[in-house]
Amino acid sequence: MDYVLLTEQVLNGFQLGIILFLMAAGLTLVFGIMDLVNLAHGSLFMIGAFVGGTIALLTGSFVLGVLLMIPAMLVIGIVVEMTTLRTLYPRDHLDQVLATFGLILFFNEAVRLIWGPEGLVVPLPSWLDGIVALGFGITYPVYRIFIIIVGLLVAFGLYLLVGKTRIGMLIRAGASNRTMAGALGVNIPKLFTLVFGIGAVLAGLAGLIITPITQAAIGMGEDVLILAFVVIVIGGIGSIRGAFIASIVTGLIDTLGRSFLDDILLFFMPSNAAESAGPAVSSMLIYILMAAILFFRPQGLFPPKGAGG
Repeated sequence: MDYVLLTEQVLNGFQLGIILFLMAAGLTLVFGIMDLVNLAHGSLFMIGAFVGGTIALLTGSFVLGVLLMIPAMLVIGIVVEMTTLRTLYPRDHLDQVLATFGLILFFNEAVRLIWGPEGLVVPLPSWLDGIVALGFGITYPVYRIFIIIVGLLVAFGLYLLVGKTRIGMLIRAGASNRTMAGALGVNIPKLFTLVFGIGAVLAGLAGLIITPITQAAIGMGEDVLILAFVVIVIGGIGSIRGAFIASIVTGLIDTLGRSFLDDILLFFMPSNAAESAGPAVSSMLIYILMAAILFFRPQGLFPPKGAGG
């Protein structure tokens, strides 16, 4: 096995894991604290890509697009929570699924009306458009390294926010027992609004930073949303640490499986069978892992403990 290709695919898996973490971190907070099944979280991923991408194109600065997208997505998240989702908290999960599926359709058509059906292409700035030598003959795109660095900085920021601040203490208390937290004076509606706003920002950031590699397109967040749900089940609902570790593991399994599984299967079956079975089995690996976690550890690998997580 070529060590250069292996290293590049490991880095690709880590980069995919970072994108999944940005999605899953907000989703696990919303699900763990608010007990809300939000299928429209992928739509926030899409909206962030279109809003941030439009700002980047209008200003000619990708960095400015990222910076201005953050308050824009915070406002959008707060408005969505206050106008629509707040009415769903006392309802059962089936009602939440149906209502947030309706939000997916609404956001998809809103994007189609505003931006058109073609999507949005966001070019890379020149200082991020290139490759860097990592040594030993290994090269890697600068922008993918940028994504990894941004994701690690966000993960560290979330660790500080949740673990070291008063707001984080309230979030952890709400995740552990929101009824008791409310009885002790925590303003639960404001806490929910803040948590959902943070989740919207994280989803929007993930959508924007992946856009130069792919493009902003209608429905782009739906496939990522499925993987994000897998991540929070594996990591533990409500756990930021679990979301981070499970995201990296999921990204690595998905990327390495698609790259090398057919070669591994050649040891056990003919080449034509391995070539056809490899992609199918690799797409199943993360779901097999999720099923195993649900069987042996239903609460996830790193569930919140008491007021922690």
